[in-house]
Amino acid sequence: MSESVPVRPPRHRGIYLLPNLFTTGAMFAGFYAIVASIGGDFSSAAIAVFVAALLDGMDGRVARLTGTQTEFGVQYDSLSDLISFGLAPSLVMYTWSLSTLKEYGPTWGKIGWAAAFIYAACAALRLARFNTQVGVIDKRYFQGLASPAAAAVCMSFVWSMDKFGILGEEVCFITPVIAVVVGLLMVSRFRYYSFKSLPMGGDGRVPFLWIIVGVLVLVPFFIDPPRVLFVVFTLYLLSGPVMTLWGRAMRRRRRGVA
Repeated sequence: MSESVPVRPPRHRGIYLLPNLFTTGAMFAGFYAIVASIGGDFSSAAIAVFVAALLDGMDGRVARLTGTQTEFGVQYDSLSDLISFGLAPSLVMYTWSLSTLKEYGPTWGKIGWAAAFIYAACAALRLARFNTQVGVIDKRYFQGLASPAAAAVCMSFVWSMDKFGILGEEVCFITPVIAVVVGLLMVSRFRYYSFKSLPMGGDGRVPFLWIIVGVLVLVPFFIDPPRVLFVVFTLYLLSGPVMTLWGRAMRRRRRGVA
């Protein structure tokens, strides 16, 4: 009689719920941002989008750590991102500021909702392009501004203005420019550093310098979160065009020297 081969018991399916629960939490935070903005609580709406970004950054890591990466999870995460970082920021900006443009006439009203739609459409296009290029792009860089970073720029702007008592109608001619520019940067070909390959030591520890940088960022963050977030993410937004154009200039200079 042949010796029976031990059969490994199947991994409990419940573990697959863990990363998807983080994704669902991110989607709920984005949905809550929309509801809060309709109710006029714009600071809470902006904070909810940042919570969505935090949860979105955790679901993929949890899936990799637990070995539960699936195609379903990838697609579900993309749909959640569209709600949290596409629809939610565009609707928050519309209810807070862009909708007040209609007071200046029907044409301005159309410009308001068109700016919100351009942002949402660019977020959808950005996510679709990312999904089709995920296996061929350099993981050190994003092509175009990532949708969570784009949402962070817009929501930190809304949060800063709301915290200091500046109404959306007072900046209603600035908001559409921000929405359109940020939206177009999402579908641009500018390269943005992804922070997925931070320099680490051989044992996986980060250099001491990164701890100092973290302290320098966290201290002012706790003093004034909205403005610090707005400054940090605006600098990150500008880094893409600067880094890409600088790289092109350096390549042209090398060709000229050669």
